[in-house]
Amino acid sequence: MTAPELYEEPHNTDSDAYRPKKRWRRWVVVIGVILVVIGLVVSLTGVWRLFDPNPATPVEVELELPAQPVADGFGAQTPNWTDCGDGFECADVHAPLDWDEPGGETIRLHMVKQPATSGDPIGTLFVNPGGPGASGADYVRNAIDAAVGKPIQRDFDVIGWDPRGVGSSSAVSCLDAAEMDEYLFGVSDSSAERGSTQWIEEAVASSQEFGAACSENTGELLAHVDTLSTVHDLDMLRQLVGDEHLNYLGYSYGTHIGARYAETFPERAGRLVLDGVLDPTATEADVIREQTLGFELALRSYVTACLGSQDCPLSGSVDFAMGKVSELLDEVDNAALEGSDGRILSASTMLTAIITPLYAESNWGYLNSLFESVADGDPDIAFALADSYYGRLDGEYLDNSTEAFQAINCLDYPNEVNPERMREQAAELERIAPTIGRFQGFGDVSCAGWPHKGVEERAPVRAAGADPILVVGTTGDPATPYRWAESLAEQLESGVLLRFEGEGHTAYGQNACVNEVVESYLLDGTVPTSGVTCS
Repeated sequence: MTAPELYEEPHNTDSDAYRPKKRWRRWVVVIGVILVVIGLVVSLTGVWRLFDPNPATPVEVELELPAQPVADGFGAQTPNWTDCGDGFECADVHAPLDWDEPGGETIRLHMVKQPATSGDPIGTLFVNPGGPGASGADYVRNAIDAAVGKPIQRDFDVIGWDPRGVGSSSAVSCLDAAEMDEYLFGVSDSSAERGSTQWIEEAVASSQEFGAACSENTGELLAHVDTLSTVHDLDMLRQLVGDEHLNYLGYSYGTHIGARYAETFPERAGRLVLDGVLDPTATEADVIREQTLGFELALRSYVTACLGSQDCPLSGSVDFAMGKVSELLDEVDNAALEGSDGRILSASTMLTAIITPLYAESNWGYLNSLFESVADGDPDIAFALADSYYGRLDGEYLDNSTEAFQAINCLDYPNEVNPERMREQAAELERIAPTIGRFQGFGDVSCAGWPHKGVEERAPVRAAGADPILVVGTTGDPATPYRWAESLAEQLESGVLLRFEGEGHTAYGQNACVNEVVESYLLDGTVPTSGVTCS
């Protein structure tokens, strides 16, 4: 495979469609829904790892848990805040394993705080970067300036915490690094046709194996990492810092935590900002469809911009160049491109590599290098991008975000297998997203064999009686489409919509107008007119 064959438009473009062999990554962890949230993790945690390879390393400290809560309840704990370097403080606290049985087993929750730089905080702002599976503690500790602006840091104590199941809190654990490599990057020898009964059965079996490993290595916690349990944890943390109302900034999946908090505790919801919104009513199929279309459009926007630049590896019309990207995915699926570490690049991993830079327009240049290198038969850049997506470095996984992601999502979405419905949905994905859609079907299989059934209903959020809630949506967001922000703002009794006309996932920190509106709201309580637009 040579660069000219891939990127130059031939005189005759009426050749037969490329017919890939039946070859794919062992089983995609979550085909489709993974883009909702692992993708969101990448944009807010993985990307800083990718584009800032030397983040600050937290100081290792011994953290002492408070005395075990008894009669006064979990909200009466006094966190033992300990200096953990560079002006940050760390603490661990208890939470019940099961909020329906608070007298039973307990779990640990880990927090990192940057005290208000003014020395006189007006309160605490809790921050969640998304996921599910992203470490809020690491986000604040390693990327505080990406998490919140300087004006917020000046007046708020800023706390990031690892939700239950994540990171340094009581965490989901499934596979060791070698096993995770096989799960994510291994290539199946199966001859089953994609979408066939045999293919679905083999995919479900793989999901069952993964779920069984998670159950064995995680224990009872695996059944209690749902979002509503995290909402109760967050209300407990609010009590621990002494705030009457919760002030909160949630990105991506973090908007779902915030929305469900407002629905569950509307009288305690203070100034909530939800940026890059996940629609609480969206089903798994909705998520897969909207994400697939969103990334198709984002890829098209990249191609359009690329063709207008001098260093673009693509050529021809936008439609022709999109077709060549599609052919490249098929060629990768057919050719055993071996990386320097022995891994074989599959179309699924290649698609992950493509999606990773699409979360931020400033990262589109990485796609130039990706397409050029893979066309020359070198998959190492593709693996580097995919590794960032999964939090993998030098053969080790820096966190448990992939495992936590699946564990949380499998509780937050109903998990059942309906082959005929999945086939219909897969056909729709290929129709609406001709470049990437054929790799995005059959996402239902990922949780079909999960040890615990989904517990959350995809119900609207009203938050009746809550103070104004600021909902931020970006018109060109590939991961959480703008229509989801519109939907949530309409559902919320007090929702206020801020529209950002731009590209990329999430808006705060990316645009001066958005920054001003968000910070005025958090600092002064200034509520903008709903529907105000920044560009």
